[in-house]
Amino acid sequence: MSVRVYLAGPEVFLANAREQLDKKIALTRAAGLIPVSPGDLAIPDTPTKREKGHAISQIDEGFMLSADAIIANLTPYRGQNADTGTCYELGFMCALGKAAFGYTNVAAGHYERQHRHYAGAITPGADGRLRGSDGMLIEDVDMIDNLMMHGGIERRGGVVVVGNAPADAIYTDLAAFEEVLAIAAARLLK
Repeated sequence: MSVRVYLAGPEVFLANAREQLDKKIALTRAAGLIPVSPGDLAIPDTPTKREKGHAISQIDEGFMLSADAIIANLTPYRGQNADTGTCYELGFMCALGKAAFGYTNVAAGHYERQHRHYAGAITPGADGRLRGSDGMLIEDVDMIDNLMMHGGIERRGGVVVVGNAPADAIYTDLAAFEEVLAIAAARLLK
């Protein structure tokens, strides 16, 4: 049985992206799955930056259409939440009804990160719901990231593995990836 798994995450932005992607690709192959990595796309020459963006988006969507499942790296990136491109990819795959799995290398959940963002200034609003000092509603649903991502994975029978990598290795530590990869392989290859 050949099962293709799309490897989503912010690793494509790392200075050592190729090295990190190659490690994940090798681990995925060793688990008996076929890796589909956005880092493997050949970026075509285009007349404009916007056209380049469209070309990359089209190629990535083609990769996802060719995959049977996704493993999404939900480690917070450039802020409090998962990489927005990864969020799109996870939603795209869930909408297609494909198997979904995720992981993060940051143990602090979504609520805890929001609490830190607001320096603890979270209080019940007039409607009784938790709100930050700017009046914005705060999700408190015991999930690692926005409920649509975490819930989307779990409602499809997938899991989200929560790691706790050192701060200097949150994008390179592979322990949580290896754990979710083993779970995905066991479920997808039966």
